[in-house]
Amino acid sequence: MATAWLVMAVGDDRSHGGNDGYDDDPARHYSWDSTVPNSERPAVGDVIALWDKKSLLGVSVIEDIETGRAEKDRYTCPLPGCGKADFKPRKKKRPVYRCNECYGEFDVPNARREEVTTFRTRHATAWVDMAGALPGSVLRQLCDKPSQHSIRAMRWERLQTALAGVGVTASVTIAEQARRTITGGHRERVVRARVGQAEFRARLLERHGPVCAFTGPAPATVLEAAHLYSYAANGAHHDDGGLLLRRDVHRLFDLGHIAVDPATQALDVLPALAAYPAYAALHGTAPAVPLQRSRAWLEAHWAQHRSH
Repeated sequence: MATAWLVMAVGDDRSHGGNDGYDDDPARHYSWDSTVPNSERPAVGDVIALWDKKSLLGVSVIEDIETGRAEKDRYTCPLPGCGKADFKPRKKKRPVYRCNECYGEFDVPNARREEVTTFRTRHATAWVDMAGALPGSVLRQLCDKPSQHSIRAMRWERLQTALAGVGVTASVTIAEQARRTITGGHRERVVRARVGQAEFRARLLERHGPVCAFTGPAPATVLEAAHLYSYAANGAHHDDGGLLLRRDVHRLFDLGHIAVDPATQALDVLPALAAYPAYAALHGTAPAVPLQRSRAWLEAHWAQHRSH
């Protein structure tokens, strides 16, 4: 049976005692990080149902999951022997916080900065707005087991049946067709890409520092480890076949909109990006880091996107 995820988006519940919340746009993307239970389990091709803890917002299919690294503030109970993150601010009572673990009260939580793995889905293509179609009480019952987690496993067939029962069969059919298409083409690639990805990125950061290979110095949090070859086909992380690229540049490189000309070793930007000065200005410029060790991989990328 297919996998589906009930994920909590929108509203104050996305910002709780342990963190400062996330930037979500339910119809387009959903974000979380490695501090969230089940963080590694959602995959491309899975159904994703978003709710606001009151009712269903909509259903879609995960097209892609972007991963990265970031630093975030984590807050914990300051009372002796506790250290848990299960609390929220109270609007009227004082002290401001009451811990749901030790039941102690306090005004200022402990805070610490830590590095986390970030995840962000793209799911706009198959999005079907189903606002209010199912109440929260029904959605909770559809989950595999009772939980307070923001990412909860459920079965697509059970969700489909529940939606059909309230008359949204046409919408469910559209989402199911999209799910099958995406699963057939991409599920294995994304699952495998996570294995060793953090270590691969760390090695590239150690070699080059916080520098986008095409645009220059950038905060490490926006740099991703880009493969210059098909990881799905190769199944290994080759340091000479990787570059640190800014997230937006990485996407354009994968699409072939930006490439490296083997003859000149200069960046080649497609005319379609001419309307965007920041990208157009890269055309004809030299990469920000030496690419000699990656020459063979870049030539293959050029052959794939420019030699036709």
